[in-house]
Amino acid sequence: MAIDGLDYRIDRRVAAVTLTRPDTLNLLSESILNGLRRIAAALAGDPNVDVLTITGSGTDIFSIGILTPALRGSLSKPDVLSLIRLANEAFDAIEALPQIVIAGLNGKVMAGACELALACDMRIAADHATWASPEAKWGGFPGVGAPVRLPRVVGMGRALDLLCTGREIEAREMSGIGLVNEVIERSMLHDVVAAKARAIADHGPLATKGAKRIAREREAAGFAAARKLSDDMRAALEWTADVDEGIAAVREGRAPVFKGC
Repeated sequence: MAIDGLDYRIDRRVAAVTLTRPDTLNLLSESILNGLRRIAAALAGDPNVDVLTITGSGTDIFSIGILTPALRGSLSKPDVLSLIRLANEAFDAIEALPQIVIAGLNGKVMAGACELALACDMRIAADHATWASPEAKWGGFPGVGAPVRLPRVVGMGRALDLLCTGREIEAREMSGIGLVNEVIERSMLHDVVAAKARAIADHGPLATKGAKRIAREREAAGFAAARKLSDDMRAALEWTADVDEGIAAVREGRAPVFKGC
């Protein structure tokens, strides 16, 4: 499967996706999101794969996300919402996979990239990795699942802290609040992610996939309602004055003046 911006391969029951556009800071473009959706569709019915890993190439950046303020300002509002819908489809499909999915956070993780990582079952971070959901600084909130998924990972209070302040946290804090499973020396991150995937793939697939299915079933009802609310509110948000002000403020290099409308 040839996909621009992604390297995808399967080896001994482990599938691996690598983001390969460091020149764009691994921006999750429309083509990459479509590629992730296609990969998830292929894996969903593949009994010969037990684990999927997702990471970035190199040791500097996982991804800056989907919609930077500059990009959002250059797109029409319908195009923005279309990209958000595509990202939701891709990330929901990744989360719904029967396989165990591991994100290897090899550097900066920002905005929509946080939401991709949250759609994974486990997260392993390099010791220099950082995490930030800065959308509130731009007048909006994450529209691809962070308000739904982050509270169940770190708890409501910590989730709202990260989402409402937009502050950047380092790997040590990510570990301390349970956002990542472990923190690894940067040069070893890719090897450790591969070793974790191999250890899982070498175990019984009925055991690993069964455990995931049971754990996900426990959360299914509440998740569906929250995801619908997120979609509805994010669509309405795009036409607010605050979103336009946030984009304009970034473009003009000034502090935004939000009015809550």
